[in-house]
Amino acid sequence: MKLSILGAGAVGRSVADLASSYGHEVTALADSSAAAVDAAGVDVDAALTRKRDGDALGDADPADALTADYDVLVEATPTTLGDAEPGFSHLRTALERDRDVVLANKGPVAERYADVRALEADSAGDVLFEATVGGAIPVCATVSDLGPSRVSAVRGVLNGTANFVLSRMAAEGLDYDHVLAEAQDLGVAEADPSFDVEGTDAALKCVILANVLREADCGTVDELRDRAVSLADAEVRGIRDIPGTALDLAADDGRTVRLIGEATRDGVRVGPRLVPENGTLAVSGTRNIVEVESEHAGKLAISGRGAGGEETASAVLADVGRLE
Repeated sequence: MKLSILGAGAVGRSVADLASSYGHEVTALADSSAAAVDAAGVDVDAALTRKRDGDALGDADPADALTADYDVLVEATPTTLGDAEPGFSHLRTALERDRDVVLANKGPVAERYADVRALEADSAGDVLFEATVGGAIPVCATVSDLGPSRVSAVRGVLNGTANFVLSRMAAEGLDYDHVLAEAQDLGVAEADPSFDVEGTDAALKCVILANVLREADCGTVDELRDRAVSLADAEVRGIRDIPGTALDLAADDGRTVRLIGEATRDGVRVGPRLVPENGTLAVSGTRNIVEVESEHAGKLAISGRGAGGEETASAVLADVGRLE
């Protein structure tokens, strides 16, 4: 498959690096200021070396990547909220050209799910988005395989930064500010960690899953438009205000605290929850875990790395493989 990759951050770079080992060819690679475009195949190593050296990826305009010769558009630009732009417009342009789209960008399917499905219905292209939920963990694929209509809930630890902070607080008896500073020094937390510690990232993932579950009950796009949810509909609480004493008290009772996200047909909830100290959801460090509750298979638990360039790229390339 020929890939046009929008976004040259950790995920976009990793998709470009790994594409050939999966049997695919990169014909366009763009960041916010420039693009390398070649119908015969972009020299990915050369383009990324130029970027690392502070030069432009290539001589083309970023918009040229949208009109290039490709089979699949990989949308890996940063997630934006509200109107989900420019990611949504990128997706629309590709679908209007009857091209497939694989999303690493959560915005379009978290904030404008029904709009995405409406555009997809009018196109010969398909939209897949495994990488938007859980990094390398095949959450969407598992729900799809079980049948969304037979899945009642998806819940779990869906943000590595928040989990690192909580598990370190519990293990070492440290306070929030101390552990957050440590996480930032290690590169586990961003300089501005709000997206992670306030629960927004986990909520976006759960919103996407809730939309997948609700879509199974809708016969038309109009019905979906009435039922689809966005971040504004989610009940979200982060971990900033959790004192170390709360974790100590939980430990005395054989429990601990984790930031748990839950998606059901009734809605989305994200917040600190007490879980058994040795239970399924008490993963430590940056690890993520997801429980899928289904009608006939019961509870299935899937754990792994929920973020990272290569990890998320593996989910993107798995989706590309599904489109072949």
